[in-house]
Amino acid sequence: MPDQPRPDRPHAVVIGSGFGGLAAAIRLGARGYRVTVLERLDSPGGRAGVFRQDGFVFDAGPTIITTPYLFEELWALCGQQMSDHIDLRRINPFYTMRFDDGSVFRASADPAAMRAEVARFEPADVAGLDRYFADSKTICKVAFDQLADQPFDTFGALIKSAPDLVRLGGYRTVYQHVCRYFRNDKLRMAFSFQPLLIGGNPLSTTAYYALVGHLERQHGVHYALGGTGALVAGLVRLIAGQGGSLRLNADVVQITASAGRATGVTLAGGEHIAADVVVSNADVGATYTQLLAGQPRRRWTDRKIAQMSTSMGMVVWHFGSNRRFDGVGVHTMVMGPRYQGLLRDVFTNKVLPDDTMIYLHRATAADPALAPDGCDTFYAAALVPNLASGTDWGQAVESYRARIQARLEATLLPGLGDSLVTSHVQTPLDFQDRYRATLGSAFSIEPRLFQTAWFRPHNRSEDLAGLYLVGAGTHPGPGVPGALSSARILDTIVPDARAGHGPSG
Repeated sequence: MPDQPRPDRPHAVVIGSGFGGLAAAIRLGARGYRVTVLERLDSPGGRAGVFRQDGFVFDAGPTIITTPYLFEELWALCGQQMSDHIDLRRINPFYTMRFDDGSVFRASADPAAMRAEVARFEPADVAGLDRYFADSKTICKVAFDQLADQPFDTFGALIKSAPDLVRLGGYRTVYQHVCRYFRNDKLRMAFSFQPLLIGGNPLSTTAYYALVGHLERQHGVHYALGGTGALVAGLVRLIAGQGGSLRLNADVVQITASAGRATGVTLAGGEHIAADVVVSNADVGATYTQLLAGQPRRRWTDRKIAQMSTSMGMVVWHFGSNRRFDGVGVHTMVMGPRYQGLLRDVFTNKVLPDDTMIYLHRATAADPALAPDGCDTFYAAALVPNLASGTDWGQAVESYRARIQARLEATLLPGLGDSLVTSHVQTPLDFQDRYRATLGSAFSIEPRLFQTAWFRPHNRSEDLAGLYLVGAGTHPGPGVPGALSSARILDTIVPDARAGHGPSG
């Protein structure tokens, strides 16, 4: 079994219990720290949390697991096997994309099936598919396998990796990259939309994120029985088993410091918790502009944070039906009449468009236990601009929800209105208020080329010794693999408490 932290060992405080924070806590606990996780909400998980309503169970955020080995590592650090506690099921097809004309593309791990899907849209693009997957594998080997768990907090690290990254075409966008392999417009959508699932605009996100295609093929797309909440609950149990603690309704309002070093945190009620190491899984913008508001900052000043491009917003409608829609899979993308124009309106023009693009998650297609018998649990996430648009979501929320409902009724869920029995909506305003998300963004800092690697907020704070950052806004980036990899980096940059000395860096 891993070493159990003793009371005289250094204390690590983790702010936030998203996947990045929970993974960070487990990794620090395995290295001898006494760990306290502080969560301002009334349940763990952050954006990966769970809520229950009228007998339905809803995952609040991420639902696609493409790198199960990153979770398996956390159980292994605690001397356990994840498969003894979590039932991960492969989803096939990975997802279905429904285009505006009613045609459907199904993505899967079967090479023959994928060639057949591509051939239905454009036979001449089948050769491009093979080249696309070969190049995605190369990109993934460098940009993810070799670099995602490296600190990238020195300019030298950037210079060292630059030749490989240039060779991989990172100066192109994902959409430009995909257009090199496919001439059919629908196929270009099908192979370029994935950055939207982690807050990136395919028209501006670096082509490094084409690696997602290889991650899906190599590791599969999985669903955890019990929902994402089952993973969160499992990680919380690991922390408790290490002797760590999780405090809910613990709102950190300040990271305290002395002589340029983090000394702990202060809660909303005035309680101070001393720490040798502080790890923030809070939104990066909130960490620097709110929790460090009184501290001198050389690099990540309020002005610098304001200059960063944040991801788009999302309207997330959770709803339950009193009937099942068995023709609908776990993951479906409902495309609108526009693609590039919609992306420009949302990301660049910051206007709320009349049309939309919807990710529909039907959890009960994989796990009927998440709803009452004969019912379905859904959430629909629609692409919208962040709060920089000036949209008054207090006024617009219901009309926009009704627009999503109408679109789903016209495409995948006929008769939905007559079968609705429960409903809950989140807008960018809720993301701002609930998660302290800058501008209500759904995925923190947008993964553009010059907001990637060294250009992204570092996992080791340049402004305060003993402060570390994990989660979507820091390196390597947003998404579940990014959050888990950011915690992995702590093994490199946080001193090992088992060595018998306190942190010094």
